[in-house]
Amino acid sequence: MSGRPTPAGGVSFWRAVLLGLLLAFGGVAGAAAPRTELVIGITQFPSTFNPNIDSMVAKSYVLALTRRPITVYDKDWQLVCLLCTELPSIENGGAVVEPLPADHPEVAKRQGVAVTFTLRPDAVWGDGTPVTTEDVRFTYAVGRHPMSGVASAELYKRILSLDIKDKQRFTLHLDRLSFAYNAINDFQLLPAHLERPAFENPAEYRLRTRYDTDTVNPGLYFGPYRIAEVVSGSHIVLLANPTWWGRKPAFQRIVVRVIENTAALEANLLSGSIDYIAGELGLTLDQALALEKRHGPRFDFHYKVGLIYEHIDLNLDNPVLADRAVRQALLLALDRDQISQRLFAGRQPVARGQVSPLDWVHGDDLPAWAHDPARAKALLDAAGWSELRNGIRYNGKGEKLSFELMTTAGNRSRELVQQVLQSQWKAVGIEIRIRNQPARVFFGETVSRRQFDAMAMFAWVSSPENVPRSTLHSSMIPTPANNFSGQNYTGFASAEMDALIDRIELELDRDKRKALWHRLQAIYGEELPALPLYFRADSFVIPKWLKGVEPTGHQYPSALWVENWRAE
Repeated sequence: MSGRPTPAGGVSFWRAVLLGLLLAFGGVAGAAAPRTELVIGITQFPSTFNPNIDSMVAKSYVLALTRRPITVYDKDWQLVCLLCTELPSIENGGAVVEPLPADHPEVAKRQGVAVTFTLRPDAVWGDGTPVTTEDVRFTYAVGRHPMSGVASAELYKRILSLDIKDKQRFTLHLDRLSFAYNAINDFQLLPAHLERPAFENPAEYRLRTRYDTDTVNPGLYFGPYRIAEVVSGSHIVLLANPTWWGRKPAFQRIVVRVIENTAALEANLLSGSIDYIAGELGLTLDQALALEKRHGPRFDFHYKVGLIYEHIDLNLDNPVLADRAVRQALLLALDRDQISQRLFAGRQPVARGQVSPLDWVHGDDLPAWAHDPARAKALLDAAGWSELRNGIRYNGKGEKLSFELMTTAGNRSRELVQQVLQSQWKAVGIEIRIRNQPARVFFGETVSRRQFDAMAMFAWVSSPENVPRSTLHSSMIPTPANNFSGQNYTGFASAEMDALIDRIELELDRDKRKALWHRLQAIYGEELPALPLYFRADSFVIPKWLKGVEPTGHQYPSALWVENWRAE
């Protein structure tokens, strides 16, 4: 048997065979194919993909991969431009203080401000249409219409007029010089060339928006990715957007898988079905801590305590909950310190109100409402709920002191908290009935339309020094008349609170503003339109090979900087 000699430095027959096998089954060391896909697990499916309708973390997270706001707070909690070329300010001449129109009802009380923004000239929608001030004009029209149902209706009410300078430059004439005059984070641009027909009947815009009727249309997006496939309740596929003007993203394809049960979410991570669990909407803290003990070497774990306020909204239209003494008794009956220690290893601090201790305006001497079941019982007795039958309180009319507590189904942490709350309230004679719903129903219908009978447990994720106009001002109560815009789901109405919110926004002096904030928090702590639970820590479970993910700790998610993510 003859053969050919192997040249010096060549590869023998058997080594060639071995090399071929190695290449066929994944390559040799140092020759692994680059990762082109990232699979992210989250626990909720968006109720809509329209950037201006409804407030839901799941929607914000997915859209952060596909869009860029004009301004936003970054990971350092600083306001920055993403879709504009420079942040306008009074100091750099981009904002100019001006008098209000002579016929404005507040003309004698305050000043207005004109703020000029310049859109990035290279910004392009996914179908190749340039992003221009025509989109600004259309978005303004949608936001201003009382029947459009946008969540941030208050922002558009403040804009007295819009001046279009050219295709990139526009000026907003605002009806007040507030301390955050140049933050227009919620002015989320809509593609005029696609959305205008859907807005022909504003009252039906929620149902006709192309973000929900034609979600995979490339022209709806202008970020690093565009949505290419949607399977409701299951997953969303995003592809790299060829018209994106910024840094080229490392992954050609991102799949966002929705697994509402957090135990199943963890199982999918360990099996490799998903690569990464988004901290903004993933494992609860107790699960992440347990996972780190068992599988710490496999992943990087980051715990980000931030502006995430876990609480229970109370429907104040409920005649029993309309009694402040009952609301106070509900909070006194809870041992929130025990919940934090036993379920979350003390990493989620008990909340005294809606303002985080990490925010500079937080008041340190506010009512604590420490666990005091004896005082809770006394308040309930005085409120008329003094008769006990089988351990549950009744009033003189024979009505049972019983409430329905709702939250997002499948969230193990919240379901555990519900059980503890149920037990602690039963100890003072209050019956709790638990009824949960999928997140897209709970947020898309039940909470946003105030259809919960008594209690809705969820979290508000806010930005630094976020004035709670949308959640506490009486004008922000969702009703059919305003097409359910606004986020005051409790129905709280207080003339003093309304006045404080107005004053805080207009106060430019930080010391004076902090004093106003203190009074606002004191009212919240006494009135208790919602029951404060704790400030949540988000748990990021990141594979060792994924780099560049930087948690922000506020409502604008890490996915807004997805172009910086990479595989190493």
